[in-house]
Amino acid sequence: MKPSGPTIRTIPDGDDRERLVCGDCGFVMYENPKVIVGAVCTWQDRYLLVRRAIEPRLGYWTMPVGYMELGETTEQGAAREVWEEAQARVEVDGLLTITSIPQISQVHLIYRARMLDDRFAAGPESLEVALLSWDDIPWDSLAYPNVRASLEYEREVKGVAAFPPLTRS
Repeated sequence: MKPSGPTIRTIPDGDDRERLVCGDCGFVMYENPKVIVGAVCTWQDRYLLVRRAIEPRLGYWTMPVGYMELGETTEQGAAREVWEEAQARVEVDGLLTITSIPQISQVHLIYRARMLDDRFAAGPESLEVALLSWDDIPWDSLAYPNVRASLEYEREVKGVAAFPPLTRS
């Protein structure tokens, strides 16, 4: 049986990049970056962080983040990730940081979010969840540089109603 589907790597007509193309029907498979969504969540003067129960960076702390799902807005995705990882209900407030990571083909959209109450619990992807004061954040155990940058920028724009997102790469 002959394989079908996009199996030929070539530059399609009208394009300038190599793509996988189906030799039978001409279907072009576009491989695009993944969108990661999440939120820096606050309750009063404390920050909601989760300790990762999965690789990569198992055991390290982060804000709730994950892959955007089909059929949801980025804001809905951020709120869903907060619920899945920390069982917390939030109101998403504004886009805080945009980080492009071309080495792994990801774009991270991190929002500012206000917790609706002080209830939270570890979801299946979290070893533990904590509401931490600024001084109690485990800075040496943060999972990624983006976590620190997002936390620091949230603190910088705290109380500001309208602010531009911090862009990084």
